[in-house]
Amino acid sequence: MELIGLTGGIGSGKSTVSGFLRELGATVIDADEGARAVVEPGTLGFERVVAEFGGEMVRDGRLNRSRLAELVFHDPPALARLNAIVHPLVREWTAQRLAEAAKAGTEIVVQDIPLLFENGYEAAFPTTILVWTPAQVQVQRLVARGMAEDDARARMANQLPIDSKRERATYVIDNSGSTESTRAQTVRVWTSITASVSSGP
Repeated sequence: MELIGLTGGIGSGKSTVSGFLRELGATVIDADEGARAVVEPGTLGFERVVAEFGGEMVRDGRLNRSRLAELVFHDPPALARLNAIVHPLVREWTAQRLAEAAKAGTEIVVQDIPLLFENGYEAAFPTTILVWTPAQVQVQRLVARGMAEDDARARMANQLPIDSKRERATYVIDNSGSTESTRAQTVRVWTSITASVSSGP
């Protein structure tokens, strides 16, 4: 089974490309989906996060994700404590999804990992795809979604600069233009990957 790493920066449009890949028939395992799943009410992750950060992080029986994010992205030690809880659980969740894909005979799996390069995961992926936009466009998009500019820049500061990632990726999809352009680039990348896998070494 071939593993492809998909990553980007916050606000770069990685979810858009992930959606296009699904439309093209790709099996996508989304680490963000895993991060939400492992802190659902009743899970070990939920219990550990509440124990670490307090009951004020709960609203209507669920984690108040926006309040938790506001705390940790302005407090690096708090972010490290949260990651120490969540990341191992997400790895377990991902391993389960990979086992299911292997059992189903899936030839190519795309793992959507926001912090792929930051966490040193690229060694696990012979091929990586970066969804790229200029840093200022990232800020503009996040602000347009209602995020304060200071918060947007604080979150970006916890990631490698987008241009540093560009130098390390196998494929780069420029998502600073039209949706049609991004879709076309995604089709070209996916076609190249599937052809390479089909032809073998």
